[in-house]
Amino acid sequence: MIVIRKAEYVASAVKYEQYPVGDLPEIAMAGRSNVGKSSLINRFLSRKNLARTGNTPGKTQTLNFYRVNDAWFLVDLPGYGYAKVAKSVNAQWGGMMETYFKKRESLRAVIQIVDIRHAPSREDVEMQQWLRMRQIPTMVVATKADKISRGQWLKHLTIIAKALEIDDVSMILPFSAQTGIGVEELNESLEEMGLV
Repeated sequence: MIVIRKAEYVASAVKYEQYPVGDLPEIAMAGRSNVGKSSLINRFLSRKNLARTGNTPGKTQTLNFYRVNDAWFLVDLPGYGYAKVAKSVNAQWGGMMETYFKKRESLRAVIQIVDIRHAPSREDVEMQQWLRMRQIPTMVVATKADKISRGQWLKHLTIIAKALEIDDVSMILPFSAQTGIGVEELNESLEEMGLV
């Protein structure tokens, strides 16, 4: 088990030159704007307000770097696919993410976050395909698991697995920032993958 002894915000970046220097391994988090990335980060790192949560989707418009245990970075990528954000901003985010994925050699894996209650969006599917094409190890986490009964999980996870072309539904991790469901499993998965 990874014990989170220290977690700190280090930098927000919109371009490559602003990324933290050094070669600590990085795990990036990608997901739609309203999927609960900040809440997941806060819960996983056992910090209340490390990542700012907002009522307005699309709030994260930069890549935010959090250094954990002085040993690795968790990188919160800008949320994608929020309709009320101007197209030019969405395009800018796309460019930002593409630069990060292409140039960041210390990137070890991406945690793609989806909402367990909804079928993956077109952007979710495109992100999964893009990561697969680039052969970036990816783990899918389905947030807001506390919002539906445990008995309904398999039905919802099966829909997600089919849309994202994931063969084994058990590869998708149900998670709840509210109750802590999935925190240990996420921790173990990252450790098993040798990422941190």
